[in-house]
Amino acid sequence: MVDYVGIADIQHLIEQIGAGEFMERLASHIEADYRRWSAFEKSARLASHSAVGVIELMPISDGGLYSFKYVNGHPKNTSQGLLTVTAFGVLADVSTGYPLLLSELTVTTALRTAAMSALAAKRMARPDSRSMALIGNGAQSEFQAIAFHRMLGIRELRLFDVDAQATAKLAQNLRAMPELRGISLVRADSAADAARGADIITTVTADKRNAVIVTPEMIEPGMHLNAVGGDCPGKTELHVDILKRQDVRIVVEYEPQSRIEGEIQQLSSDSPVIEFADVVNGVHQGRGSAAEVTLFDSVGFALEDYSALRFLHELIGERPELRRQIDLVPDLDDPKDLFGGTLGSGKRRARMRRAA
Repeated sequence: MVDYVGIADIQHLIEQIGAGEFMERLASHIEADYRRWSAFEKSARLASHSAVGVIELMPISDGGLYSFKYVNGHPKNTSQGLLTVTAFGVLADVSTGYPLLLSELTVTTALRTAAMSALAAKRMARPDSRSMALIGNGAQSEFQAIAFHRMLGIRELRLFDVDAQATAKLAQNLRAMPELRGISLVRADSAADAARGADIITTVTADKRNAVIVTPEMIEPGMHLNAVGGDCPGKTELHVDILKRQDVRIVVEYEPQSRIEGEIQQLSSDSPVIEFADVVNGVHQGRGSAAEVTLFDSVGFALEDYSALRFLHELIGERPELRRQIDLVPDLDDPKDLFGGTLGSGKRRARMRRAA
């Protein structure tokens, strides 16, 4: 039997732990895994692109555990009442090849993306940062707001989306959270208005095209840019001149993947960037001075999903009442007799069950 985590299980976990604490603890797991960066077998994700979106597989292994995530990105889905992004993942034991956990990753990806954003910002943004522009108020925006409030002490959110209903949705959801009642929400008239006076600019737009959401004149010395939306070839959010500034420090997750999918796809292949693992391990600083402009070019990397799956497996192991299992792999009396043990006279019936 294989452990299983579904949407209802994630809901129960967040009810017990709280979204902010969950993301903070997940960030600690992600940071711990980045500290042992060299232990991982890494590759850029395998993407299948179509005219309407992308489906991707994201594998990684440290030699003891293996994980992969299936994830899609279809921006036009919302017009059909469907999510833009859905995902699930598997954590497996390398020594046997057996899966240990099958989990939803739609909600968990949103949690881990925000956790990673805040983790990077803790090392890159100015310590006195208290105001953040949140440009793009769709499905990822609440998670970013909660993580930055919890982990960086953000006190003001400057909100903008081309869809005013998205901003209204975000404001309503944030105001309903007791832990965020002290935060100031400012509805901006434009991306430039949102960025004005902000210490951090977070962009989480969904449209898969070369867009210019943030322009050079919006950038002030000392800002930290958290560019999350650019996550596939041909999709960007920042004007290329921002990336070419002499005072900008660019940090990426995994350079070979970011060169294809991130904001830095707009730059030459030899343009200088820093991998986040080198920041965590002290090879490079996340920020050189208070006046420097820092940019976290986030595309999402498989290590973060590995960390999330490992964290989930740990959590359900601590909570027997939430543990469920499914018969994903046959349990045979004779492992050499697959037919007899499943389809023949010796077959055994199994079903999903919640562990006692």
